[in-house]
Amino acid sequence: MIPVAFDYVRPGSVDEAVAALTAGGEDAKVLAGGQSLLPVLRLRLGAPSVVVDCSRIDEMSGISETDDAVTIGASTTHHAVMTDARVKAGVPLLALATATVADPAIRHRGTLGGALAHADPAGDLPAVALALDASFTIAGPGGRRTVSAGDFFEDYFTTAVRPDEVLVSVTFPKLGDGWGYHYEKFNRTAQAWAIVGVAAAAKVVDGRIVEARVGLTNMGPTPVRASTTEAALVGASSIADIASATANAADGTSPTSDLHADSAYRAHLARVLTRRAVAAASGIS
Repeated sequence: MIPVAFDYVRPGSVDEAVAALTAGGEDAKVLAGGQSLLPVLRLRLGAPSVVVDCSRIDEMSGISETDDAVTIGASTTHHAVMTDARVKAGVPLLALATATVADPAIRHRGTLGGALAHADPAGDLPAVALALDASFTIAGPGGRRTVSAGDFFEDYFTTAVRPDEVLVSVTFPKLGDGWGYHYEKFNRTAQAWAIVGVAAAAKVVDGRIVEARVGLTNMGPTPVRASTTEAALVGASSIADIASATANAADGTSPTSDLHADSAYRAHLARVLTRRAVAAASGIS
């Protein structure tokens, strides 16, 4: 299907992008890699008045690091994220999860910021951002603001980014030594969206988990932090301990029922995949 007619703007800076979005009103849309927006346009699920192409804005692309964090421009491709040595060393969970996104063609065009701002409940990266306490830099007419991952995802396909704002970058804290990581997901085919996914990080000292992070994919309208399970994992030193702690992984979630799985099956998957992910992240068997 052919999209409806729209204006096209390709700004050269963040300020120009914000100005174009402000002028376009609520019907303006941001284009980065286009892997989410273009299907929406072709199916006529969206009819923007103007498309603001941010793919050529230098500030929104690239990766940098400090001693404590890795910052990634919103227009940085999945391929660049998953292959960057700084990401693999400083934020390995992000690299692991990004490698499972769709297929190589999409990973070469799709962007980190686009996937996070799209906020699909079945997307792999929002749960990672939540588990790692990422922070989002957003630019708008009033200047720039920083939003935590816990406040960024608001509802189905809805984030804290307003129609006249643009996501500039995402900062992921480095958790430091002693942490292990794993991303586990269940999907129908290798390229399909996750029916359920689990982003897990565990810090192990003397054979025991002393801290854990667990983010769940597709267990509600937004990514979910399995806080009850995180608390229960502290002190775990065996696979039996992990199994006991992850038995409540679905608590507090609101999985949907659809053509791929009903809510009860998703809850079951959350428990099973969390156990597997934490075991792999901690190295405890």
